[in-house]
Amino acid sequence: MRHMVYIKKTKIITSVETLFSWHAANGAISRLTPPWAPLKMISRKGAGIQKGVKVTFRLTLFKIPMIWEAEHIEYQENKVFKDRQIRGPFSKWEHTHKFMADGKENSIMEDRVEFELPFGFLSRPFYGFVRKELERIFNYRHRVLKYDLEHHVNKIKKQRILISGASGTIGSALVPFLRTCGHEVVRLVRKEGMLLEDELFWDPYNGILDLENEGPFDAVINLNGVDISRGRWTQSQKKRIIDSRIIPTRLLVKKMADFDQKSTVFISASAIGFYGERENSVLTEANDMGDSFISKVCRQWEDASMDAQKLGIRTIQLRTGIVLTPAGGALKRMELPFKTGCGVKISHGLQYMSWISMDDVLSGILYILSHRKIQGPVNLTAPNPVTNKEFSKILAKVFSKTERYAWQIELIILKMKNNKDNTIR
Repeated sequence: MRHMVYIKKTKIITSVETLFSWHAANGAISRLTPPWAPLKMISRKGAGIQKGVKVTFRLTLFKIPMIWEAEHIEYQENKVFKDRQIRGPFSKWEHTHKFMADGKENSIMEDRVEFELPFGFLSRPFYGFVRKELERIFNYRHRVLKYDLEHHVNKIKKQRILISGASGTIGSALVPFLRTCGHEVVRLVRKEGMLLEDELFWDPYNGILDLENEGPFDAVINLNGVDISRGRWTQSQKKRIIDSRIIPTRLLVKKMADFDQKSTVFISASAIGFYGERENSVLTEANDMGDSFISKVCRQWEDASMDAQKLGIRTIQLRTGIVLTPAGGALKRMELPFKTGCGVKISHGLQYMSWISMDDVLSGILYILSHRKIQGPVNLTAPNPVTNKEFSKILAKVFSKTERYAWQIELIILKMKNNKDNTIR
């Protein structure tokens, strides 16, 4: 069978120069990778999108891990760049990214993929599936690209940002987002040995963090904390949950105090678990804490960040709701039981779930960075919570409709946004 061609075009309100340079930014590939895609970049040789750059991904197809390696084979600034598969699942794969000016302020983005499946005529039944997946992937890519360029890129002054917890569910999405928006990001990591240019070693449990030679940071974002949904809450696990939040936060505040040039903002993670279980009560940042274990954890977590405020640093406690993303967190762990028809409501199912999409989390953090009047606790949730019973019904319906092709988080969010209840619980 001859190779097939897939083409996707989108008009974007930005200059062709800005559109092209966005793709060359560190983090562009990660930002454009759909959260449901079983694909992760593991190495890159060369910078940007110049000819000769090689990128390697880890890919999982039908539970089989494999390597996908591509090389950039053509480059014309502000016009086109092309990459070709060197090793991977296709017999042929060439992806041409074409950039066309549409007047002074508009651009046309065109992605053209020429592909051929292996095994000759035996692969014919799978071409339809591949085209559907490409359609889904590039719809996502173009939607993200258009929205980011029209609403986020170059909208606020470039900042130098230090992030802890960058490998977590939120952090791994936030880093490429901030970079493609034009900001410089330095990630705190606990691995020793050879570090990447954007990495800085620290060991919060032993008080190790050397920032003396790193220069000033405009902002510090603290996302540390072990996953509370993993493992039983034994006494030792409860201590880990508390320590993983309190100790890193205190160290960051201590080190910020030593800066000659103080950071302008400190965003420290917390959670809506602060309020505990309040049934159908409407809650705002003015409400007191609950009396559950997690409420007490959040209280200590937030208290540890308050010394930054005493230093004159604008300090935000980010009370985040349930973040919905196929890339990880609660929704990822619900995938298997709901796909197999075993997903059920929890207890009576009347407890409210204040949720938020990942892109809204990212946009919210960027908004906080740029609005100096915001400080103190901030509820980061969508304005329309649902009960666990309703959430479970929607999730089960989505999985049953999409089990042939990988599911889409957008369906869940769209259905929940139709909920008429406009309160935060």
